[in-house]
Amino acid sequence: MSTSIMSRTTGLTAARAAHSQRRGPACASSPEVFQDVLVEDPPRGAMTRADRDRQTRLVGQARAICEACPLRTACLYDAVVRHDVAGFVAGTTVRQRNEIRRRLGIVVENEDLDTLAGVIGGTRQIDHDEVLRLRRANPDETLEQLAHRLGCSLSTVKRHLRRERQEPTVRRTVTRPMPVQVLQVTAAVVSGSATARRAA
Repeated sequence: MSTSIMSRTTGLTAARAAHSQRRGPACASSPEVFQDVLVEDPPRGAMTRADRDRQTRLVGQARAICEACPLRTACLYDAVVRHDVAGFVAGTTVRQRNEIRRRLGIVVENEDLDTLAGVIGGTRQIDHDEVLRLRRANPDETLEQLAHRLGCSLSTVKRHLRRERQEPTVRRTVTRPMPVQVLQVTAAVVSGSATARRAA
């Protein structure tokens, strides 16, 4: 292929990717597929033949949409490495993503969005890391506001922040896999799932 054709092709691919990123992921334009209960949260028990056929069709559509999406790699990486998301994401199911994480040795903790949003309160033990995380997430808030979000006293927040200044918490370094590693393991898991389905 000549250099001018390659540069035009590369330019077109980059332009398509940029256009797609402006519009968002391909799944956003197909909520009827991705938000269907048979795709997003399939039932655990027995399904009727009609539901099973419909689920197979919808998952096939979802997988095709994901495969064609230029954001698939980034979406897959985030769904496997950074966030524990529900539903069908980047061509994978929740079960497949859990298997990918297991094979890569990744542990993704559920995010405590209630605490960050200030929903949790009442009488409970306040976790030191929770105070620090909330402080980092809301650096412009007063300590009184943080105490209110945590449902504790101002003195409790001050005590935790003082403790951190005196004895800083040692942060462990998390080594994340490279995107290519996630893609390789995903290919093995998804192909293994397809083989198991055909055998059944």
